[in-house]
Amino acid sequence: MILLLLGPPGAGKGTQGELLAKELGIPKIATGDVLRAAVRDGTKLGKEAKSYMDRGDLVPDDVILGIMREKFEGDETKDGAILDGVVRTVPQAQGLGVMLAEVGRKLDNVLLFDIDDEKLVARLSSRTVCEKCQHPYRDREPGTTCEKCGGMLVRRKDDEPEAVRNRLRVYKEQTAPVIKWYEDRNCAPLKIDADGSLEEVLRRALEALKKE
Repeated sequence: MILLLLGPPGAGKGTQGELLAKELGIPKIATGDVLRAAVRDGTKLGKEAKSYMDRGDLVPDDVILGIMREKFEGDETKDGAILDGVVRTVPQAQGLGVMLAEVGRKLDNVLLFDIDDEKLVARLSSRTVCEKCQHPYRDREPGTTCEKCGGMLVRRKDDEPEAVRNRLRVYKEQTAPVIKWYEDRNCAPLKIDADGSLEEVLRRALEALKKE
């Protein structure tokens, strides 16, 4: 089973992706993770990606999809995968579809984690992260100590309320066409209510998949 996760920043799709991966016994593949791994391992595409990253440029879609293709040609994804952050625009959705078809695979379902904008603003603006390991915390004040590594907790500038609202506007502008693109291809995203505890949201996602 190959699942694609969509959802606004702060909806919890990264965490839910990890939980779903454990429940379903398949790996979670996030764009940032595969890029860092390719760069670390010094693969041909990793070196190409690093050249863009070192210049502060965005890594082109074809390089990212090339790295993703290597993942789907290996044994790690033989039973499927959960894709997080792979698709944010229609061209990326198109590219993913072509790449999967070329390796004899297909996308099974799209999960859309949905939550009210103002609830997201409140959630993100109360979030801090460790400046060393980037582990997120909710309702922990900046300046306190990370339980994971002992680093200092900070609030990111893009988690300030107005910055969050701007991020949501950008997300909606980009993602609305992606949702329609999948709907037009009989792969309408399964909308998951992301307002609730981790366990509640996971249960909703699993129930939605069982109905398919």
